[in-house]
Amino acid sequence: MSKRCSYSLRKRLFWRLLAVQSVVLILVMIVLISVGKISEFRSTEGTIEILRQAVFRQPLRQLRKDAPDLWYAVRDMQGHVLTEGRIPEEYATIGNTLDHVGQAKFGLNLGDHDRPAALMKWVATDWGQVQFLTGTDGPNSSTFILLKLSLVLAKIVIPIVAVMALGALIATPLVVRRSLVGIDQAALQADTIDIDQRGGRLSETDTPEEIAPLVHAVNRALGRLDEGYERQERFLTDAAHELRTPIAILNTRIGSLPHSSIKTDLLEDAARLAVLTEQMLDLQRLKQGKVQFTKVDLGQLARKVIIEMAPLAFAAGYTVQFDVDGAGEIEGDPLALQRALMNILQNAINHGGRKGIISLTAGCHWIEVNDEGPGIPTDMRDRIFEPFFKRHHDGRGAGLGLNLVRDILRMHGGEVTIDNRSPGAVCRLSFPPDKTAGVHTPPRLATA
Repeated sequence: MSKRCSYSLRKRLFWRLLAVQSVVLILVMIVLISVGKISEFRSTEGTIEILRQAVFRQPLRQLRKDAPDLWYAVRDMQGHVLTEGRIPEEYATIGNTLDHVGQAKFGLNLGDHDRPAALMKWVATDWGQVQFLTGTDGPNSSTFILLKLSLVLAKIVIPIVAVMALGALIATPLVVRRSLVGIDQAALQADTIDIDQRGGRLSETDTPEEIAPLVHAVNRALGRLDEGYERQERFLTDAAHELRTPIAILNTRIGSLPHSSIKTDLLEDAARLAVLTEQMLDLQRLKQGKVQFTKVDLGQLARKVIIEMAPLAFAAGYTVQFDVDGAGEIEGDPLALQRALMNILQNAINHGGRKGIISLTAGCHWIEVNDEGPGIPTDMRDRIFEPFFKRHHDGRGAGLGLNLVRDILRMHGGEVTIDNRSPGAVCRLSFPPDKTAGVHTPPRLATA
């Protein structure tokens, strides 16, 4: 499928406007020329040229046919005169009175409306100077017409086109900018539309009626996307709630089995199912802003989580160390913080190499979880918090745990970091001192 290049509306309007104006101007000039308002196809100059040729070379039959009222007087320097037609009385007695004048036009002054127009002109020939006097309009030569049109083009058409181009160059950007101000506003609004902030629509204010159907269509599409996303979220929430009961039953039945490696694997798998279910519910709860900030004792929080997760760590082959003597209090959502810490411990169990020590330490405004596994590859440190990212494609889990931890810490104004520490990796949950109490706005969460 070919890709069409974008174009500038301002440039396209400028060139098309200039082209239309130029065509209109040329048509107007053609009409004016055809009716003789700018360049005449017949004039006394043309008659004199024909007479000059006719006196010495060509007959006057065509001119007599085109101008039945033809009159003229031709006189040379010796006083020889050749006349034809009825010469007006005003010019019949001119004779040699204008011998010292090379060319003169008569009957063109204001107040001379009753006097017929005439042209007297001395023309150089091979036989000397010859005076022509006539008032009849004859056809101009093609050379004269082309010369006159060239002068019209140079003096009138080109300057007018230049002025129109300058006007279009100045006016087009202003007109386009003012006409499309509504589109610019809609573009800015479109940049703010996010899947986690649904309900956004493009403004239809100041939108040209030619572009309004596109804006309407985009808004309708956004509405359909909102409805589809809400249905998907409701489905995920309902599915997570429905999974809780069978997972609890599964854990009970697995717990009644005799101790074996198969039982250990089943417990780990059931625990992952339970964690994934709770992660789905946590995502929906955080997106909906259903959080309550209270005083949270980091020591008590850590004890509660380690008691719940220790059996799973022991079953996987780890030794657990616990030190929360220096733990402090913060403002936060206890349920969200408990889920974040459980996800960190689950991550350490999954990637700690199934040997060594998993330690949990709490300070005044931080909690750390350290394992003795292979650590985090350098090229993955910036991606492990992305939603659905897994270190191994065949690994277990959905890749939501660390992403959820990051969102919870952002909600509390803190941050989560993972780094390598010999041996293994360390994950630190840091909370800003004296700042978490004022943070009550849920984060903009990534899409599940």
